[in-house]
Amino acid sequence: MSTTAPERRAHVLIASERLPTRVGLRLALEPEARCTEADDAQSALDAAVSDRPDVCLLGLDPSGQSVQVVKEIVSKVPSAAVILLTNKLDEEEFMAAMRAGASGYLTQSLDPKRLPHVVQGALRGEPAVPRRFVSRLLDELRTRERRRSVVLAGKGRVALTAREWEVAEMLLRSASTSEIATELGVASVTVRRHVGSLERKLGVSTRAEVVALLAADGGAATPA
Repeated sequence: MSTTAPERRAHVLIASERLPTRVGLRLALEPEARCTEADDAQSALDAAVSDRPDVCLLGLDPSGQSVQVVKEIVSKVPSAAVILLTNKLDEEEFMAAMRAGASGYLTQSLDPKRLPHVVQGALRGEPAVPRRFVSRLLDELRTRERRRSVVLAGKGRVALTAREWEVAEMLLRSASTSEIATELGVASVTVRRHVGSLERKLGVSTRAEVVALLAADGGAATPA
């Protein structure tokens, strides 16, 4: 007879300037999770980098500060799932958090009984987002994945993803790998992967050749 493996006890970093918020979240999660705390943005980032938690719950004030910390933690600790907790759900803030790399966006008034399930879901790679924002997220993903094509003299039409085109445009502006990573909010290794994909699709072996090919008078980009 098969048995179901027990869920792993996660390490959760709880970040909030408000002691009652941190205490409430800890009580909701323990003993199922091992919790550590941070009381401001910098200590949250420092703790994430040094302790490598599985999940980070960020309820910092103002919420825009949380979005920036999300971006930094995702960049420096890509293995962590980062969930932004907000006082009031806001669609634009939600999208900013998703673009920064958040795995979830929830209100701080969430039923405490749901928190352990949210954390376990995050460990499985499941997003934690309000249902009313799902359609907006899908629209954003469709837009980001919209394909473009570049017509090159002697090579015909080559299809590029929207992100590859963003990277190509920044290469044309002589941006470095780190500059592109910062601008797009991704890791440097992700930028190098996109550059490698561009090189393969365009039939060249260096980023300098990518730039030269795209900058040539015969090159033109159009929607696919």
